[in-house]
Amino acid sequence: MQKVKPSILLASKSPRRKQLLTELGFEFEVVLQDVEENFPDDLPKKDVPAFLAQKKAAAVEAHLSKGKVILASDTIVLMEDVIYHKPKDYEDAVRILTALSGKVHQVITGVCLLSLDKKVVFDDVANVHFADLSPSEIDYYISTYKPYDKAGAYAIQEWIGLAKIIKIDGAYNSIVGLPTQKVYEALMQF
Repeated sequence: MQKVKPSILLASKSPRRKQLLTELGFEFEVVLQDVEENFPDDLPKKDVPAFLAQKKAAAVEAHLSKGKVILASDTIVLMEDVIYHKPKDYEDAVRILTALSGKVHQVITGVCLLSLDKKVVFDDVANVHFADLSPSEIDYYISTYKPYDKAGAYAIQEWIGLAKIIKIDGAYNSIVGLPTQKVYEALMQF
């Protein structure tokens, strides 16, 4: 007999996260609260996604009720101890993609699952190997896909992932923004 899946309160407006949860077979409701994505300066960079996921979960905790689980997550792009956030504008996106070009970086997604009586926090790390990007390719990608809401100024499911990622070590969906296998296993324990 299969365990009944919990009902999810998703603390995210990301269409891709919604699609992944739907494909996993979970019912969910989106609950949002503006959260400043700041963190202590002395926090190790690799711990930032889990910290922010917990912060997002805490912001919507008032929506919890019996049988519900909050799912909050955050994704960063990290290379050489520098976090590459969402670009502020075109020039910032060029700067970020130029820095990532021809190098390996980490994509870390932190997840917080919170119910009335349980809290589970984890992260997942994937290494992404970028091919060299020419200035014209960077311009094409930014002008065509406008990745201003993407950590690291790119989305793996778009052109850059098809044409310029040599390989990944880790889970593809963690790079998209939700480590689906880990999330599924953890939710089935609620």
